[in-house]
Amino acid sequence: MEELAFALDTFYAVMAGALVMFMAAGFTMLEAGLVQKKDVSEIVTKNIGLYSIACIMYLACGFVIMYPGSYIIEGVLPSILGTSSFGLSTALPNEDIGMPYGMDYSQQADFFFQVVFVATAMSIVSGAVAGRMKLIPFYLFAIVLTALIYPIQGAWNWGGGFLSGMGYSDYAGSGTVHLCGAAAALAVVTVLGPRNGKYAEDGTSLPMPGSNIPMAALGVWILWLGWFGFNGGSELIVSNESAAIAVSQVFMNTNMAACGGVVAAILTSLIMTGKMDVTMAMNGAIAGLVAITAGPSAPSGGEAVLIGAIGGVLVYFSILFFDKTLKLDDPVGAISAHGVVGILGVMVVPFTSDASFGPQLVGVLAIAGFTFIASFITISVINSFMPIRATDEEQYAGLDSSEIGVEAYPEF
Repeated sequence: MEELAFALDTFYAVMAGALVMFMAAGFTMLEAGLVQKKDVSEIVTKNIGLYSIACIMYLACGFVIMYPGSYIIEGVLPSILGTSSFGLSTALPNEDIGMPYGMDYSQQADFFFQVVFVATAMSIVSGAVAGRMKLIPFYLFAIVLTALIYPIQGAWNWGGGFLSGMGYSDYAGSGTVHLCGAAAALAVVTVLGPRNGKYAEDGTSLPMPGSNIPMAALGVWILWLGWFGFNGGSELIVSNESAAIAVSQVFMNTNMAACGGVVAAILTSLIMTGKMDVTMAMNGAIAGLVAITAGPSAPSGGEAVLIGAIGGVLVYFSILFFDKTLKLDDPVGAISAHGVVGILGVMVVPFTSDASFGPQLVGVLAIAGFTFIASFITISVINSFMPIRATDEEQYAGLDSSEIGVEAYPEF
């Protein structure tokens, strides 16, 4: 029975990881649909590249930093010393791979499940900087984020760091994954600036319509599907009755929160403008999913709808605030959907569990603060020797032309 449970839980972890991996396709389609036609090939290249870089860097060092055998500064700065195999480089198929705790399923499966989360965080940055950031600086930043920044703050929660020690609760990563990615995106966008032509001389935000709404919607559907692996897989095992029931509850709540986010965003748009904005509906789905991610196992189905709905309303006003008030250009609304709503997701957990507000707030401040500062320094250093922003001429011609050499829509 133990071998059967081990095999079942290993298979569940691998399949959940595969669902999360497919979210990379969702981010690609969503971003490609919401940028202009002349930038679509660049978006596709960016997402394929960032996923691959994230996996390699997490294998090289990110994994053992996030799950360290010890800390240089207790609970804060992980050490890579004392692990059984650095970066899996010496691990044979039947050996462990440096995890400091006992596993009920294959550690290789756990690595795969963890690494696709890293790529998700980096994908958030991709959407926010679309249409004006050069590829090579983006990839350099991806190396630092996935090898160091994400694993260090991830260790605070899931690697036995100070946040887990003080009672911070973040089931699948509203803070650890989504807020981290959004804080990094905010830092890069701050240095990068808006797309050429996004704002008039008087500061008025000018519309820059996406290239393909059905493609963007397909991306949202793929993300919605992948989120069942993202949240459901975070239960980690499914081989006993209580775990199976918990997984089922997580699946139900994940779905219901997304539904609540969509309906709330549509209604908010209708009330505010008299129109049902499809882009807001799509962001409402993502907002609902992000909002429930920190605590999807505890709420009832009805509470999940409410949590998602609050996220759907919040993302609507947050997108407008960043765009029209702060003049912060975020083509896909990633900073709002993953960052602002990520904070909501973390802070709503105490309402449905025994978590306390204090540790949750500390977690938000620590993750957002560290990631923003580290990302800002990183992108500023990169920008000092390699300009990260495409020139006005390159943006006008399109990044497909200047960066890729292959147009996604040559007939246009």
